[in-house]
Amino acid sequence: MSVLVVGLSHKSAPVAILEQAVVSGDTLAKLLRDVALTDPVAETFVVSTCNRVEVYADVDRFHAGVTAICELLARHCGVQARDLTAHLYVHYEDRAVAHLLAVACGLDSVVVGEGQIIGQVRSALKLAEEQGTVGRVLGELGRLALRAGKRARAETGIDRAGQSLVSVAIELAAARLADAAPVSGTPALAGRDVLVVGAGAMSTLAAITAGRSGAASIAVANRTRRHAERLAAKAGAAVVALADLGSALSGADLVISCTGADGYVITTDLVCAALA
Repeated sequence: MSVLVVGLSHKSAPVAILEQAVVSGDTLAKLLRDVALTDPVAETFVVSTCNRVEVYADVDRFHAGVTAICELLARHCGVQARDLTAHLYVHYEDRAVAHLLAVACGLDSVVVGEGQIIGQVRSALKLAEEQGTVGRVLGELGRLALRAGKRARAETGIDRAGQSLVSVAIELAAARLADAAPVSGTPALAGRDVLVVGAGAMSTLAAITAGRSGAASIAVANRTRRHAERLAAKAGAAVVALADLGSALSGADLVISCTGADGYVITTDLVCAALA
């Protein structure tokens, strides 16, 4: 048996394709089970984030494994196979192992060294264990990857350089908002009002980072109010109804949108009305 990875990421695919390809919840669980049931696959787990979707498998036949995984990935993520395959990459045996280690260490991230990915790999392995799709081979490989990720952060300076994409975005936004050079020791978002749209993991990180950056106020808007309330409790934020998004936009200095919506949440009309 040999380790195979078939996937796409921010390095191989445009944002539009990545957004369509991300699988989660019941769809992710179904993908895991269906891959595991294919003839060439003995074990599998899937890393699915906003920046990558990768299927790892222990296979006995390379070409049959690649074909089966490509077909199932296209079916479950809802992207036409011809549109998906142009952006897929394949790694096998040693290269597949090296790729997973690089991913867990944050070397393949949008922001090199960011810390979220190791947790995402851990969650992928946990889900595969719960679904019964991972065994000795990929289980040991996963544990090796997690140890490598921890050592990379403990023994090198990569964790100091590698902030999350949200952290970098907030820093860049704060710099654009600054009327003058920031006073030494002053938090980046001091005195600023921040609106976070969405209530998932990225939104949680955004709200907490904004709070740590000294935001004067943080508001959270989300389709499901209880999710917004849960995030607001963590970040010391207020909750805004999604129906009141327009007025919330007009009162915000910085807007951070992290949602899983299929279409646009913040539209041109909303922005124009807020600016007016």
